[in-house]
Parts: sequence; C-alpha cells; structure tokens
Amino acid sequence: MRTPKRLPAAVLVAVAAAAALAGCASASSSTTTVAKAPASPHPTSILVPVFPTTLPAPNGSVTIKSMPRRIVSLDPTATEDLYAIGAGSQVVAVDQDSDFPPGVPVTSLSGLTPNIEAIAKYNPSLVIASQDSNGLVSGLGKLGIPVLIEPAVGTLQAAYLQIEQIGQATGHYNQSTEVVDNMTEEINDTVRAAGGKYAGKTYYWELSNNPYYSATSATFIGHILSLFGLKNIADAADKPADGGYPELSEEYIVTARPQLIFLADNDAADGGQTTAIVAKRPGWADIPAVADHDVFGLNDDIASRWGPRLPDLVNEIANALASAKS
Repeated sequence: MRTPKRLPAAVLVAVAAAAALAGCASASSSTTTVAKAPASPHPTSILVPVFPTTLPAPNGSVTIKSMPRRIVSLDPTATEDLYAIGAGSQVVAVDQDSDFPPGVPVTSLSGLTPNIEAIAKYNPSLVIASQDSNGLVSGLGKLGIPVLIEPAVGTLQAAYLQIEQIGQATGHYNQSTEVVDNMTEEINDTVRAAGGKYAGKTYYWELSNNPYYSATSATFIGHILSLFGLKNIADAADKPADGGYPELSEEYIVTARPQLIFLADNDAADGGQTTAIVAKRPGWADIPAVADHDVFGLNDDIASRWGPRLPDLVNEIANALASAKS
C-alpha cells in the first residue's frame, strides 16, 4: 500500500502486491518475541559513481548507461528516496501522489495508470515506478528509456536495499548508504528503548473502514510491529487469497478485543477515520483499545511510504505504545 494516499484504492494496490510481499515476511502470527531490527545491509562501498551500471529488478536486468540527469518518479516512496540521497536536482517530474519533500515537481502523471506519451514528454533518462502498469516498461523501452521497478517492500532490510539500489542507479550510492546507516541507528535506538515491555499486546491495524481492511503479520506493517513483540488480531482471519490484507467483519474485530488500534487512514477531511469516530462506532465501546482510549491515528503518508521516513513511523508507534493505558 504505497502509491495512492486514499483508500480503498490504496487497499486494492496492497492486495495486488500482496502475493509478492507475503514471501518477504519475517513475522509470524503466533510469536510474541521481540524482533531485532536488521543492521545496515550494504556489503561494500562504491567510492565514485560507476556507469554504465546494470541492476537486478523485478522487471529484469536494467542497464543505465550514464548518470541520469532527468529522472521521473512515479511513486511517492521512490520520490522520497531520491531526495533523501541527494538526487533531487536530477528529478524533473514526479507523479500526482508525490507530495514530499515540499517543492517536488508534482505533475498529473500517474503511477497506477501511467501514460507513456505523457512521461516521454519529460525526456527522462530514468523512470522509477513501483509497478509495471499499462505496459510501462515495454513502452518506454521502445523509446530507449530505462525503467527501474521498485515495488512495495516486505521488510526493513528490503527497504534499505531499495534505497541503496536507487542510490547506485542515480550516482549517489555513498549518500544512500549514509541514509541507510542513519535509519538503522534511529530505528534500532527506538526499538531498544522500548525493550520487551509491550510483547504480547494485541492490536488491530486499520487500513480502511466499510469494508474493514487490515494488514497481517505477513506484511511490511506486521514486520514493523513485530519489532515491539505485538500480536496481530488479523492473522487468524487471513486466507491465501488475501495475501496478508484480509477484509475483517465488524463482529470479528469486536470479538477479538484488541488492546491497541492503529489507524493508517487518519485524515477525516479526506474521508479517513479518527479516534473520535472510532469511539462512536456501535458496539465498539467494550473493545479494550476503545475503552482505554488506546486508539492511535497515524500520519497517513508515513504509514504507507516505506522509505527514508521509516524511523518516524517506528517512533510514532513507540510513542503510541508508551502512552497506552492497557
């Protein structure tokens, strides 16, 4: 669930990518052991940019002949990655959902339904997207434009590697390893400070309501929350076809009685939910999380863009846990 900000469109993207994500999961629905955040993954350092360079990607080997000076990003996470590693000056256009950092060159381009002709008008030397939709790779390939597909990740390690791959693709590998090192240190410090005092607490992660979509331990979000040893109520409802993103009934949620509720669609002005709205749902008053006011609205973008602001997400969850009454 990365590209679009609003649901249920975001949920549909998550489900579409779920089969790939499920295989990357490291969390288990039955464990309450606090996981250890992974260390920085980069094995070596590239002192100077090396081109041409060939990178492995879901769309096959991608060869970039020279340092790309005109980059088009069709994914908000990739956009954040690019600017974090110092490649912002090379970015000439970003998709309509990319709104961070402030000042990015937002256009009407779409990563969900990309228009080959519209993208080509920017004369890009590299296009980065989260999925190969509408014949994106083949269409731009015929024009000699390399496309690097960087899908939604399943683990922190995968997020780190993705940032470093974008660094290598753009001539900013050294900067990317610095970003990863800083992220690793911040996340490890946050998890270490939390310790194991939250292990075993149950939670419900709400992606949307009406219908109620959630994310299980086999997803990236589940992986993050497993760092604190939390237990996911959605795991027991997951079916293979759900790919880690089951639709839960209201009765199921109420019966599961989660001790914590996290809202990943928290912008009420844009159709999202708030803690006040949840508290007024019929039948929810006896849920421990609601009764104890342990319902936490998260920053929508940070909760769905798994790039350089991941330390902010982990810290936001840690702060919520520290303030929980249950």
